[in-house]
Amino acid sequence: MKPKKLNPKLLWMQFEDVLAPRLGLTVWDRAVYSYLLRHSLVVGKFRLHFAVMSVARDLGLSLGPVRQAVRRLDELGALRLLERSKTGHLVEMRLHEQIRAVHPGKNGASGATGAAGEAPASTLETTDFLKSWALRKTIHDRERGACFYCLRRTPANVQCLDHVVPRVRFGRNSYRNLVSCCIECNTRKNDRPVPDFLRTLYRLGRLTPAELDARLRALKDLAAGKLRPLLPSA
Repeated sequence: MKPKKLNPKLLWMQFEDVLAPRLGLTVWDRAVYSYLLRHSLVVGKFRLHFAVMSVARDLGLSLGPVRQAVRRLDELGALRLLERSKTGHLVEMRLHEQIRAVHPGKNGASGATGAAGEAPASTLETTDFLKSWALRKTIHDRERGACFYCLRRTPANVQCLDHVVPRVRFGRNSYRNLVSCCIECNTRKNDRPVPDFLRTLYRLGRLTPAELDARLRALKDLAAGKLRPLLPSA
C-alpha cells in the first residue's frame, strides 16, 4: 500500500498555525522540527536518519539545544525515535492528526471542554501561568502540596514554581513547563536538564528506583500536556 500523497503547503501551515503553538515549542524546537520536516514529510518520507551534529551544523546551533529539542519532540509525540546509534538517529515523523497532544480531546476535538471544571485545551495552551497569584496557585494545586522533583511534602510558604526548560533557554510560562517544587530542589537544579537532576536525586538517595521511573514518566506527561491544572473560575 502506497503512502498517501502529502501536501507540503498544508504540512507547513499545520506546523506554524496549530502544532507549534499548541505544543508550546521553543525557538530551538521549532528550528529543529522545521529542519526535520523539510527533509522528511515535505519530500514524502515518513522516516528520516540524521546525525545531531549535522543538524546543529546546518542550523548554526550548538549540540546541546539540538539534542534537547529532539528529545522534547519525541516526548511530545511530534516524532517517534526508532533507533539511536553512533551513526545517528532514526525517527518516524508524525503527521498533524497523529500527534495526541495536539488533539487531547475525545475523537481529536482539541477545543472541546473536558471533565467538569476543566478549561478548553486552546485556553490552557495560551495562558501565562505566572501572570497572577491565582494562576500560579493552580500549578501548586496540581502537585497537591508535593515537590514535583523529590516528592517531599512542601508547606505553602516554601513552595516555588520552577521552569522545566529554563527561561534563559526560552522556556515558556506554560502549564507544560512549570512545576511546583521545594526551595532546595529549585536551588539544586538551577539550569540543569530535569532528567539529569532527577538522576542526581536518585544517586543522593532522595528517590527510590520506582520513584525515579515515575518522575521521568511524569516529566513526559507534563511535556505532552497530560498534567493539566484547573483554571480558576472567572
